[in-house]
Amino acid sequence: MGKDRNGRFIPIKGKPSGSGKEGLGLRPSISPEALKQDEAMTEKYTTGPDQLAPGIHVRHPNRDTAKKASQQQENKREAPADKTVEETFAGERPAIRTEEISQRLNKALFAELASVSTDLCLSIYLPTHASGKEVNEKQDAILFKSMLQKAQKMLEGKQTDTSTIQRLLQPGYELLRDDAFWRQQQQGLVCFITKDAFRFLRVPVTVNEHVYCNNHFMLTPLLPVLTKEEQFYLLVFSKHHAQLYLADAFGMQPVEVEGMPDGIADVVHFEEKGNQMLFRTGSSGAGEGANYHGMNSNPDHKTDIALYLEEVDKTVWKEVLYDKHIPLMLASVDYLQPIYRKVSRYQYISDEALTGNYEHENMQEIYRQAKEKMQPYFDQRLLQAIEKYNNGSASALTASIPDDVIRAASYGQVDNLFVQKDGTLWGTFDVTTDQLDIHDEEQPGDECLLNNVIVQTILHNGNVFLVDKERMPAESQMAASLRYA
Repeated sequence: MGKDRNGRFIPIKGKPSGSGKEGLGLRPSISPEALKQDEAMTEKYTTGPDQLAPGIHVRHPNRDTAKKASQQQENKREAPADKTVEETFAGERPAIRTEEISQRLNKALFAELASVSTDLCLSIYLPTHASGKEVNEKQDAILFKSMLQKAQKMLEGKQTDTSTIQRLLQPGYELLRDDAFWRQQQQGLVCFITKDAFRFLRVPVTVNEHVYCNNHFMLTPLLPVLTKEEQFYLLVFSKHHAQLYLADAFGMQPVEVEGMPDGIADVVHFEEKGNQMLFRTGSSGAGEGANYHGMNSNPDHKTDIALYLEEVDKTVWKEVLYDKHIPLMLASVDYLQPIYRKVSRYQYISDEALTGNYEHENMQEIYRQAKEKMQPYFDQRLLQAIEKYNNGSASALTASIPDDVIRAASYGQVDNLFVQKDGTLWGTFDVTTDQLDIHDEEQPGDECLLNNVIVQTILHNGNVFLVDKERMPAESQMAASLRYA
């Protein structure tokens, strides 16, 4: 490389690599200012007429200085969008509290949720699965993503600003990424969302897909969990094992009973003493019990079984049942049950029982049979409430016109409320002015009046029953027995 008369470097003849259409000389993309800087740097580090100091790199005058930056920017623009369930909003994550409601739904929790009132209360109901291909294929998570997108459109329709939508839904999109969360579901998932908190509740009942946005939460779908509070114990026993369970309308769980005898051999012990059989009562490791002699004494003898079952009952009573007043159902072979009933001190043993050998039966199958037997027990409160309504139907202590029931619930008059399953009733009710408007279809600003009347009844300590249409005590979506006229 040489210089011209003015001291400028002259590039070697020929096309630089990648010169394209420009041919020899400078590419038009280099500005005069950049060229002057290059020339100044070149002269500064030149040590001879035609040589640079070793190790000094000089840009070729034909080099496109903006090429690398342009390529980086192009690559950044062309990065593929993430279309998986990990979709999220742009921007910083909002500081919103995410909390699981881990306690069992009861009236106190229901009242707490019902008391929330803000300009945006978002309720999302989603059917889920505890196992199966729906879990393996992440179908619940995919459906939840669809529900979040539906909620976003609903909020946009209410003219909610983008930043608020981000704050409300971002925790939901974060749950989508949690694979462990979607492997630990029950039959339904409910999300209660405000500007301050994102709370979710797993429920043991199947719920319909639903997104609801108003100034209160939608709580009606939770009624099956709230109103079926009836529980019962189930004792499954044989000569070799005894296990206590606690069951309700939605499932059954084992109850660990400390000191439960491990079969008849744990209570009645046998030893050979010469020509006689000696057997001893009392739990192993608990010291010697009473000693008996006799040739008729063996584990199949009625007296020995009674000693064993008496020990089972005594242990269950001491550890669990001493302060309970709910039914105890027995499950065993037929000849053991009358023995247990005779030795038991518990007063609430159910007349219904499961007869057979359940020692190795699947727990879910045992529960299915037990629930079927106990269904009249679960229906008992409803039947009594309907009877009370029918007895007072000729008086002013009943109501079935929606206007009357809605007002009565708000004023605390309702004792028992009957609501048709899957019913809807849209409108508005201002309790301060007693202005009630009912619409055939949802209109802007409407709320679900069925949800309103249910909430008000429970907040005033009334009872609520979700009833199939054919079992409603009146031809209406709602009916009520009143405390006073």
